[in-house]
Amino acid sequence: MICKAFYLLFMCGGLFFFGVGTLGILRMPSTFARAHSAAKCDTLGAALCMLALVFVDGFKMSDWKLLLIVAFIWLTNPTATHLIGRTIFRNDQRKGRE
Repeated sequence: MICKAFYLLFMCGGLFFFGVGTLGILRMPSTFARAHSAAKCDTLGAALCMLALVFVDGFKMSDWKLLLIVAFIWLTNPTATHLIGRTIFRNDQRKGRE
């Protein structure tokens, strides 16, 4: 019973952050603000949804794969967003825009 409550809590939290990230992409004025909104909410939303899947049937040995995916997402999403933002910043400086 407690596992189902954690599942529901984490899944709703993950879907909330995905929704907020989508809204941020649509509403933010600059490219950097959009990238920031997408990166933060996408990382946390995906991690919460994956953690919710761990609680569906209780903790099993196959859930280690889900936890490994969460760790991989936490490492790669911020790094990719940083590189994308850095590339955009450098291209804007070369063109003379600030």
